[in-house]
Amino acid sequence: MDSFGRKFRVSIFGESHGEAIGVVLDGVQPGIPLSPEDFSKDILRRKSGAKGTTPRIETDEPQILSGVYDGYTTGAPLAIVFRNLNTRSGDYRLFRDVPRPGHADYTASIKWLDFNDPRGGGHFSGRLTLPIVAAGVVAKKMIGCRVNADIIEIGGVTREEALSARTDAVCGETCLPEGEMTPSQIWKDVLDKAMAERDSVGGIVECRVENVPAGLGEPFFDSVESLVSHAVFSIPGVRGIEFGDGFGAARMKGSEHNDPFDLAGQGNLNLHINVRPSKNGAGGINGGITNGNPIVFRVAFKPTSSISRPQKTFNFATGEMTLLEIPGRHDACIALRTPVIVEAMTAIVLADLTRML
Repeated sequence: MDSFGRKFRVSIFGESHGEAIGVVLDGVQPGIPLSPEDFSKDILRRKSGAKGTTPRIETDEPQILSGVYDGYTTGAPLAIVFRNLNTRSGDYRLFRDVPRPGHADYTASIKWLDFNDPRGGGHFSGRLTLPIVAAGVVAKKMIGCRVNADIIEIGGVTREEALSARTDAVCGETCLPEGEMTPSQIWKDVLDKAMAERDSVGGIVECRVENVPAGLGEPFFDSVESLVSHAVFSIPGVRGIEFGDGFGAARMKGSEHNDPFDLAGQGNLNLHINVRPSKNGAGGINGGITNGNPIVFRVAFKPTSSISRPQKTFNFATGEMTLLEIPGRHDACIALRTPVIVEAMTAIVLADLTRML
């Protein structure tokens, strides 16, 4: 379905090359100050144009249709739309007969009996993450947590390895302080190589949530890990997620992975207010319920499926295998634009859990 959440419900709509895309939020807390300018910072973090991202540039201006009056949310459904103004739909006519490897062209045509919109990936496009980012802006205003995600690896090269290589390179943008370098600058060598080979690379994003109250979540099907994983796996291109020690826990002993509980400060111990795990191998969650430590998880993104390098695929018009060179404008690494999307999905989950208390 295109909706997520119970008390804070997010519903997205639109296609990549349609008139517009958008989101409807139900269960928004009333009285939150909100204007189009509040979306600018996060929308810019998702925006394309840097090395390794698609040259398709949209204005991405949010238009608030309902749910805000005199600059404050009303509590009624909040609707936000974004117009699609920079499209090249002709690039996608081919994919009705020749589905792109790694894309939803084939599965969408089967599910929707060839009535799906194939332009730009239609409803499956990464363009639909823009309204998710908008929903995340609202969700962040509703929760008392700080959500921060960043790229830690691109193309199998860690941030530390990439910075070390850039420091040893010819001076230029590499002379910028680390804190002023964009991911496209940090992993420039990796991106240049992939683009020269007409290929793409994947990446890993780490998300950390601070100031999380203990007690959020439910056991089993509504565990915090289950809900975050559900939301994060809805982001196009996600291939894996791990919390805390993650897959590394399978190679550890219980004595290494367990998080001992300790007094985190002075307080009323009868209310368990200041008792927290002294380490965080569980990523801030025990039994599906937050334990008061930061929530920490990592997300693996696949290499972009759309590459100009020739790929073998089936041609339904001729009934034969063919070589496909994908036209159009695409990211060499979709992970570059995803940290703010991971943040948005996380904030949406936490806003829903908070509303259910």
